[in-house]
Amino acid sequence: MDTTKIVQKAKTSSFYLWLLNAGLNRMIPFNKPHGFKVVEITDTTIKTKLPYKRGNFNHIKGLHACALATLSEFSTGFLMISRLDPKKYRIILKTLEMEYHYQGKMDGFGNFEINDQWLEEKIYNPLKENESTVVICEIKIHDTEGNHLTTGKVHWQVKSWDKVKTKLN
Repeated sequence: MDTTKIVQKAKTSSFYLWLLNAGLNRMIPFNKPHGFKVVEITDTTIKTKLPYKRGNFNHIKGLHACALATLSEFSTGFLMISRLDPKKYRIILKTLEMEYHYQGKMDGFGNFEINDQWLEEKIYNPLKENESTVVICEIKIHDTEGNHLTTGKVHWQVKSWDKVKTKLN
């Protein structure tokens, strides 16, 4: 599956958005039971959904803290990978900070945005002088009614593959 081409087409086609989500479920089997969906993707933004369903519940039938954290990781990481050349850059989770504001009792939606200036300032310029850089991606998750459920700060280490000591097999 050529993810790059599918992502480009998913920006304007509901069929390719469906195809992207089906492919992501196969590529990231850990996330499949959660039912995450990319609802919308553009050159600079991603909107993802965590469905309010039994498999995502905690002990009091709210959205589970770990499902919300995983949606934060997935959303930020996927948008970054879609903007960076995955053959040139490796991204790996370094730290995940979550602040929980409101109990999720309906679908949750994560929104994350990056632009060319952000990429230049946070990734490309630092990598000119350093082997790696850590970027902090802040993502907010709201429910269907707009209640602010969480604020996630996902710290990603970005490194050029030619600087990585342990190669991907």
